[in-house]
Amino acid sequence: MSEIKKGSKKLLNAWAFYDWANSVYTLTIASSIFPIFYSALFVSQIEKNVMAFGVLFKSTALITYVTAFTFLIVAFLSPILSGIADYIGNKKNFMKFFCYVGGLGCIGLYWFNLDHIHLSLLFYFMGLIGYWGSLVFYNSYLPDIAFPEQQDRISAKGFSLGYLGSVLLLILNLAMVMYPQWFGFDISIPVSLQETGTEIEVAEAVKAAKNKASFEAMRLSFITVGLWWMLFSQYTFYILPKGVSKGGKVTKDVVFNGLRELKQVWLQLQSNLRLKRYLIAFFVFSMAVQTIMLVAVYFGEEEIAWGGADAKTFGLISSILIIQVVAILGAFLTSRASSVVGNIKTLIVINGFWMALCFYAYFMVTPFQFYIAAGLVGLVMGGVQSLARSTYSKFLPETNDTTSYFSFYDVAEKIGIVIGMVIFATIDQVTGSMRNAILFLVVFFLAGIFLLFRVPTKNK
Repeated sequence: MSEIKKGSKKLLNAWAFYDWANSVYTLTIASSIFPIFYSALFVSQIEKNVMAFGVLFKSTALITYVTAFTFLIVAFLSPILSGIADYIGNKKNFMKFFCYVGGLGCIGLYWFNLDHIHLSLLFYFMGLIGYWGSLVFYNSYLPDIAFPEQQDRISAKGFSLGYLGSVLLLILNLAMVMYPQWFGFDISIPVSLQETGTEIEVAEAVKAAKNKASFEAMRLSFITVGLWWMLFSQYTFYILPKGVSKGGKVTKDVVFNGLRELKQVWLQLQSNLRLKRYLIAFFVFSMAVQTIMLVAVYFGEEEIAWGGADAKTFGLISSILIIQVVAILGAFLTSRASSVVGNIKTLIVINGFWMALCFYAYFMVTPFQFYIAAGLVGLVMGGVQSLARSTYSKFLPETNDTTSYFSFYDVAEKIGIVIGMVIFATIDQVTGSMRNAILFLVVFFLAGIFLLFRVPTKNK
């Protein structure tokens, strides 16, 4: 098909629609059902330990290490791949590749079990690297397809579509987990037990049968995520331009050109004070935001008094749904606020809001308090992600090499995530409480506010 002009409604909507496709990964796999599923694997074990790579790991530590390792891989690969993509002009193909790797990894999680932990972790790794790897190229399209005055709004629209699509699938997944019998899962118990068993024995057997069916429903939900991601992304891939090729073959110099371009971006930042200071501020506050988003479900499972396994599962997934629904409103409110007072001032206010949330999280105990926190997180989660991305895009200098600039942005984000997770896990391990780790993140938001105040209104 002929290439659609920059700024056209069709092109912008096609770009934003990829958020609808891939956001189901962050909601079902990263934020809700997989953490619950993973924890359920260790319910029958006296100690929540697992042997992997010749080392005995605490269950949560193992998944944290694998997550951090994946982000390191993405941080290393993204500049290399972006350099190749920029040279041969096919960043859409790279985006496709990571999309399919991630989608197949999600499907592979259906077979996740402790007896084959290394293969299981490989599927988890594939899903994680597929999602974040595709974002390197997806984000780099923004200045290519939208004019500066369009970028805040279309970035917010992308996040909003992502929240909406992922909520729809999560509602289906939640129904599958809470009411597996509706979807053909067997929750019956032997007739002999019904006839001869005591009331307590029958009740326990029914509960065990439902838990087993819910566990299988969780596995099936991973398949729905992979299929949703790969199928709905086809519209985006059909409309987005392939890119502009510079010709020639991919050589060793081209492969490492991305790293050199990353260095060039850093050198160019020295003469672009506004972009440099903004990136430093982004690195600091994003470290805290992404860490909270990655550990929120584990925090809720460990620190909140739910009053039973079913109540915990329903409560945690419901909280994630609350976050997603409110985030739709939050992304658009933030976009409107930025158009009135400016991006930087809006980000400063949002960081202050995050600080208050950390203090609140330190003291919350009940499910109701957790629900309130979920609503407040949703209000600022979509806003800070959307506005951070579009602010960076608007601050870029005139250049055709947007992929390398966004690669630099993504590398900063990924390294920040690794540092944030390591700090969080260390405080949790040393003090024995995730509450102390959450409270410590206030330092990063406070530093982020200070650094945002130092971003000049005009480039110098």
